Amino acid sequence: MAKLNQILSIEKNKRTTLHSEISALHKAAQKSVLMTGHHKTFVPKQEESETFPDDTRKVQHRHDELIEQVCEHLAVLVNVTATKDWSNCRARADIVVDGQVFLEQVPVTFLLFLEKELNDLHTFVSKISELDPAETWTLDANSGQFRSEPVKTAKTKKLQRPIVLYDATEHHPAQTQLITEDIVIGHWTTTNFSGAIPRPKKRKLLARITTLADAVKFARERANAMEADEQQIGRHVLDYIFKDSQ
Repeated sequence: MAKLNQILSIEKNKRTTLHSEISALHKAAQKSVLMTGHHKTFVPKQEESETFPDDTRKVQHRHDELIEQVCEHLAVLVNVTATKDWSNCRARADIVVDGQVFLEQVPVTFLLFLEKELNDLHTFVSKISELDPAETWTLDANSGQFRSEPVKTAKTKKLQRPIVLYDATEHHPAQTQLITEDIVIGHWTTTNFSGAIPRPKKRKLLARITTLADAVKFARERANAMEADEQQIGRHVLDYIFKDSQ
Protein backbone atom coordinates (compact mmCIF):
# COMPACT_ATOMS: atom_id res chain seq x y z
CA MET A 1 0.00 0.00 0.00
CA ALA A 2 1.44 3.38 -1.03
CA LYS A 3 1.73 6.32 1.32
CA LEU A 4 -0.07 9.57 0.60
CA ASN A 5 3.18 11.47 0.01
CA GLN A 6 4.10 8.90 -2.65
CA ILE A 7 0.74 9.39 -4.36
CA LEU A 8 1.24 13.17 -4.26
CA SER A 9 4.72 12.88 -5.77
CA ILE A 10 3.48 11.01 -8.86
CA GLU A 11 0.05 12.57 -9.24
CA LYS A 12 1.14 15.76 -10.98
CA ASN A 13 3.41 14.05 -13.54
CA LYS A 14 0.88 11.29 -14.17
CA ARG A 15 -1.89 13.86 -14.62
CA THR A 16 0.22 15.78 -17.17
CA THR A 17 1.13 12.62 -19.11
CA LEU A 18 -2.41 11.24 -19.17
CA HIS A 19 -3.92 14.56 -20.21
CA SER A 20 -1.42 14.73 -23.07
CA GLU A 21 -2.33 11.23 -24.25
CA ILE A 22 -6.06 11.86 -23.92
CA SER A 23 -5.67 15.14 -25.84
CA ALA A 24 -3.96 13.29 -28.70
CA LEU A 25 -6.80 10.76 -28.85
CA HIS A 26 -9.33 13.59 -28.73
CA LYS A 27 -7.74 15.20 -31.80
CA ALA A 28 -7.61 11.86 -33.64
CA ALA A 29 -11.32 11.29 -32.97
CA GLN A 30 -12.19 14.54 -34.74
CA LYS A 31 -10.36 13.68 -37.98
CA SER A 32 -12.84 11.82 -40.14
CA VAL A 33 -10.12 11.01 -42.68
CA LEU A 34 -8.48 8.74 -40.10
CA MET A 35 -11.74 6.84 -39.62
CA THR A 36 -12.51 6.28 -43.28
CA GLY A 37 -10.95 3.96 -45.81
CA HIS A 38 -11.66 2.41 -49.16
CA HIS A 39 -10.68 -0.33 -51.59
CA LYS A 40 -11.00 0.37 -55.29
CA THR A 41 -10.48 -2.13 -58.08
CA PHE A 42 -10.36 -1.34 -61.75
CA VAL A 43 -12.05 -3.49 -64.39
CA PRO A 44 -11.12 -2.59 -67.98
CA LYS A 45 -13.89 -2.38 -70.51
CA GLN A 46 -11.93 -4.51 -72.92
CA GLU A 47 -9.41 -7.17 -72.01
CA GLU A 48 -6.61 -5.50 -73.97
CA SER A 49 -7.29 -2.12 -72.41
CA GLU A 50 -4.94 -0.48 -69.86
CA THR A 51 -5.25 -1.76 -66.30
CA PHE A 52 -4.62 -0.10 -62.95
CA PRO A 53 -3.61 -1.56 -59.58
CA ASP A 54 -6.06 -1.63 -56.72
CA ASP A 55 -6.29 1.57 -54.64
CA THR A 56 -6.54 0.91 -50.91
CA ARG A 57 -6.65 3.17 -47.89
CA LYS A 58 -7.05 1.51 -44.52
CA VAL A 59 -9.12 2.81 -41.65
CA GLN A 60 -6.60 3.98 -39.06
CA HIS A 61 -8.95 4.47 -36.09
CA ARG A 62 -12.21 2.96 -34.93
CA HIS A 63 -14.39 4.94 -32.58
CA ASP A 64 -14.74 2.02 -30.16
CA GLU A 65 -10.97 1.58 -29.99
CA LEU A 66 -10.47 5.32 -29.37
CA ILE A 67 -13.09 5.23 -26.64
CA GLU A 68 -11.43 2.25 -25.02
CA GLN A 69 -8.00 3.93 -25.07
CA VAL A 70 -9.43 7.12 -23.57
CA CYS A 71 -11.19 5.05 -20.92
CA GLU A 72 -7.97 3.25 -20.04
CA HIS A 73 -6.08 6.50 -19.53
CA LEU A 74 -8.95 8.30 -17.81
CA ALA A 75 -9.56 5.39 -15.45
CA VAL A 76 -5.96 5.59 -14.25
CA LEU A 77 -6.27 9.36 -13.75
CA VAL A 78 -9.56 8.99 -11.87
CA ASN A 79 -8.09 6.29 -9.63
CA VAL A 80 -4.97 8.28 -8.75
CA THR A 81 -6.96 11.45 -8.05
CA ALA A 82 -9.57 9.56 -6.04
CA THR A 83 -6.86 7.87 -3.98
CA LYS A 84 -5.34 11.26 -3.22
CA ASP A 85 -8.65 12.97 -2.38
CA TRP A 86 -10.03 10.06 -0.30
CA SER A 87 -6.75 9.93 1.64
CA ASN A 88 -6.72 13.71 2.10
CA CYS A 89 -10.06 13.38 3.87
CA ARG A 90 -8.42 11.18 6.52
CA ALA A 91 -4.92 12.70 6.59
CA ARG A 92 -4.55 14.67 9.80
CA ALA A 93 -1.77 15.58 12.21
CA ASP A 94 -1.16 17.67 15.33
CA ILE A 95 0.68 20.98 15.02
CA VAL A 96 3.31 20.88 17.78
CA VAL A 97 5.04 24.11 18.89
CA ASP A 98 7.82 24.02 21.49
CA GLY A 99 6.86 20.51 22.49
CA GLN A 100 3.20 21.38 23.09
CA VAL A 101 0.20 20.55 20.89
CA PHE A 102 -0.85 23.83 19.35
CA LEU A 103 -3.72 22.47 17.24
CA GLU A 104 -5.03 18.91 17.28
CA GLN A 105 -5.71 16.65 14.30
CA VAL A 106 -5.56 19.32 11.61
CA PRO A 107 -6.62 18.15 8.10
CA VAL A 108 -3.79 18.10 5.58
CA THR A 109 -5.72 20.37 3.22
CA PHE A 110 -5.89 23.03 5.95
CA LEU A 111 -2.19 22.51 6.72
CA LEU A 112 -1.40 23.30 3.08
CA PHE A 113 -3.55 26.43 3.25
CA LEU A 114 -2.02 27.57 6.54
CA GLU A 115 1.51 26.96 5.28
CA LYS A 116 0.94 29.29 2.32
CA GLU A 117 -0.73 31.98 4.43
CA LEU A 118 2.10 31.95 6.98
CA ASN A 119 4.62 32.33 4.17
CA ASP A 120 2.70 35.36 2.87
CA LEU A 121 2.44 36.77 6.41
CA HIS A 122 6.20 36.42 6.86
CA THR A 123 6.72 38.45 3.69
CA PHE A 124 4.30 41.11 4.91
CA VAL A 125 5.93 41.53 8.32
CA SER A 126 9.45 41.53 6.87
CA LYS A 127 8.51 44.46 4.62
CA ILE A 128 7.09 46.71 7.38
CA SER A 129 9.10 49.93 7.76
CA GLU A 130 11.34 50.00 10.83
CA LEU A 131 11.98 52.85 13.25
CA ASP A 132 15.11 54.84 12.43
CA PRO A 133 17.78 53.36 14.72
CA ALA A 134 19.60 56.72 14.75
CA GLU A 135 16.77 58.17 16.87
CA THR A 136 15.79 57.49 20.48
CA TRP A 137 12.12 56.57 20.52
CA THR A 138 9.48 56.30 23.23
CA LEU A 139 5.91 55.12 22.81
CA ASP A 140 3.25 57.81 23.19
CA ALA A 141 0.42 56.10 25.07
CA ASN A 142 -2.17 58.63 23.88
CA SER A 143 -1.51 58.42 20.14
CA GLY A 144 -0.01 54.93 19.94
CA GLN A 145 2.83 56.45 17.93
CA PHE A 146 6.51 56.61 18.74
CA ARG A 147 7.99 59.95 19.74
CA SER A 148 11.64 60.95 19.34
CA GLU A 149 13.68 63.00 21.77
CA PRO A 150 13.23 66.75 21.09
CA VAL A 151 16.11 68.23 19.10
CA LYS A 152 16.88 71.95 19.34
CA THR A 153 18.29 73.66 16.24
CA ALA A 154 19.08 77.32 15.63
CA LYS A 155 17.05 79.44 13.22
CA THR A 156 19.22 82.01 11.47
CA LYS A 157 18.61 84.95 9.21
CA LYS A 158 21.01 86.62 6.83
CA LEU A 159 21.60 90.28 7.64
CA GLN A 160 23.83 92.78 5.94
CA ARG A 161 25.89 95.37 7.81
CA PRO A 162 28.58 97.77 6.64
CA ILE A 163 32.18 97.56 7.73
CA VAL A 164 34.75 100.32 7.35
CA LEU A 165 37.63 99.38 5.12
CA TYR A 166 39.41 102.76 5.31
CA ASP A 167 38.67 105.58 7.66
CA ALA A 168 37.90 109.00 6.23
CA THR A 169 40.79 111.40 5.73
CA GLU A 170 41.06 115.08 4.96
CA HIS A 171 41.09 114.27 1.27
CA HIS A 172 39.03 111.04 0.97
CA PRO A 173 35.76 109.83 2.43
CA ALA A 174 35.67 106.59 4.40
CA GLN A 175 35.48 103.41 2.36
CA THR A 176 32.91 100.84 3.52
CA GLN A 177 31.62 97.44 2.36
CA LEU A 178 28.46 95.50 3.08
CA ILE A 179 28.95 92.01 4.49
CA THR A 180 26.35 89.29 5.12
CA GLU A 181 26.14 87.56 8.45
CA ASP A 182 23.97 84.67 9.72
CA ILE A 183 22.24 85.97 12.81
CA VAL A 184 20.47 83.58 15.20
CA ILE A 185 16.91 84.81 15.52
CA GLY A 186 15.49 81.87 17.46
CA HIS A 187 15.45 78.11 17.85
CA TRP A 188 13.43 75.20 16.43
CA THR A 189 12.52 72.36 18.77
CA THR A 190 11.70 69.31 16.63
CA THR A 191 10.00 66.15 17.83
CA ASN A 192 9.54 63.37 15.26
CA PHE A 193 6.67 60.89 15.32
CA SER A 194 6.51 57.48 13.67
CA GLY A 195 4.16 54.56 13.22
CA ALA A 196 6.97 52.24 12.09
CA ILE A 197 7.80 49.00 13.88
CA PRO A 198 10.75 48.64 16.29
CA ARG A 199 13.35 46.24 14.92
CA PRO A 200 13.34 43.95 18.00
CA LYS A 201 9.56 43.58 17.74
CA LYS A 202 9.80 42.72 14.02
CA ARG A 203 12.42 40.06 14.74
CA LYS A 204 10.25 38.55 17.45
CA LEU A 205 7.21 38.42 15.16
CA LEU A 206 9.20 36.87 12.32
CA ALA A 207 10.64 34.28 14.71
CA ARG A 208 7.14 33.30 15.86
CA ILE A 209 5.88 33.02 12.29
CA THR A 210 8.87 30.88 11.33
CA THR A 211 8.40 28.63 14.37
CA LEU A 212 4.73 28.08 13.57
CA ALA A 213 5.39 27.64 9.84
CA ASP A 214 8.01 24.96 10.58
CA ALA A 215 5.56 23.20 12.90
CA VAL A 216 2.92 23.25 10.14
CA LYS A 217 5.40 21.78 7.64
CA PHE A 218 6.32 18.96 10.03
CA ALA A 219 2.62 18.28 10.64
CA ARG A 220 1.95 18.17 6.90
CA GLU A 221 4.79 15.68 6.42
CA ARG A 222 3.40 13.46 9.18
CA ALA A 223 -0.10 13.67 7.71
CA ASN A 224 1.16 12.79 4.24
CA ALA A 225 3.04 9.78 5.61
CA MET A 226 -0.23 7.96 6.28
CA GLU A 227 -1.17 4.90 4.25
CA ALA A 228 -3.27 5.75 1.19
CA ASP A 229 -6.29 3.54 0.51
CA GLU A 230 -6.08 2.84 -3.20
CA GLN A 231 -9.31 3.70 -5.00
CA GLN A 232 -10.44 1.81 -8.11
CA ILE A 233 -13.53 3.69 -9.21
CA GLY A 234 -12.42 4.83 -12.67
CA ARG A 235 -13.84 1.86 -14.54
CA HIS A 236 -17.07 2.00 -12.55
CA VAL A 237 -17.63 5.58 -13.71
CA LEU A 238 -16.68 4.96 -17.34
CA ASP A 239 -18.49 1.62 -17.67
CA TYR A 240 -21.74 3.35 -16.71
CA ILE A 241 -21.24 5.89 -19.51
CA PHE A 242 -20.19 3.48 -22.24
CA LYS A 243 -22.12 0.32 -21.33
CA ASP A 244 -23.98 -1.24 -24.26
CA SER A 245 -22.28 1.20 -26.64
CA GLN A 246 -20.27 -1.46 -28.45
